[in-house]
Amino acid sequence: MKLSLGPLQYFWPRETTLAFYRQAAQWPVDIIYLGETVCSKRRELRTVEWLALAEELAASGKQIVLSTLALIEAEAELSVLDRQIAHGGFWIEANDLSAVQLCKEKGRAFVAGPSLNVYNHRALAMLMDDGLRRWVPGVEQGRNLIGELKDGVLGDGRTMPELEVIGWGRLPLSYSARCFTARALDVPKDQCGFRCIDYPDGMPLATREGRPFLRINGISVQGEEITDLGPELPELRSLGVDILRLYPQAEGMETIVQHFDAARHSDTPPPHIGERNGYWHGEAGMRMTT
Repeated sequence: MKLSLGPLQYFWPRETTLAFYRQAAQWPVDIIYLGETVCSKRRELRTVEWLALAEELAASGKQIVLSTLALIEAEAELSVLDRQIAHGGFWIEANDLSAVQLCKEKGRAFVAGPSLNVYNHRALAMLMDDGLRRWVPGVEQGRNLIGELKDGVLGDGRTMPELEVIGWGRLPLSYSARCFTARALDVPKDQCGFRCIDYPDGMPLATREGRPFLRINGISVQGEEITDLGPELPELRSLGVDILRLYPQAEGMETIVQHFDAARHSDTPPPHIGERNGYWHGEAGMRMTT
């Protein structure tokens, strides 16, 4: 089983981002996803700098995938997407059907990201015809639905694409044209001052009783608890999962990678160090099922 470092979900300063990925080049991950997936206004790194970083990391032996926005609303965003795909040197993670269409037109292999919402095997087969080579199921899709889709694809006499499951990180639960961070800070979206940069792991949101509940991340809302599928590694292997995705976090990421690297080379499942796995078991996402 391979390990991937998912795309950075948060807005970090330029030097912090570059330093993080240059350290990641030395970590035991096989695949690194690069690029902005949440908000096109986050431009600490321009497109040309993301591409230069991709070239640098590819030289370390990692497979590099360029991730695209989950919500494309403007011509300028389509222009950036077109530049990513036109580069031609890397796979694309398509998080919006606009990216799927452009990849199909240009004959580029792509990864179906978790925001594409693929819920049946015929939709998956259609994307395979368009150039899909790897599928990342949506965050709420658990073992049963993934198994059903896989059986459907194989039952039609087709070969499954690579299967990548989110194994660690805060899950993006929704996207909106509105900016939740700007709303929480009572500033206009178009004059937000890039305040997301003040929250390297998202802005905590508590219930009225003071219980941690969600993380606000620009136009995205995440669960507060960190998903951890480490203890499910034997089941993931039996299901045919090829890649386990680990989402970046501001502190302690190298330790997390080492934890999962040791686990994938062991016959004994590791203890859980995260706080949720409910979706995997078909239950409420914030639950931890043992």
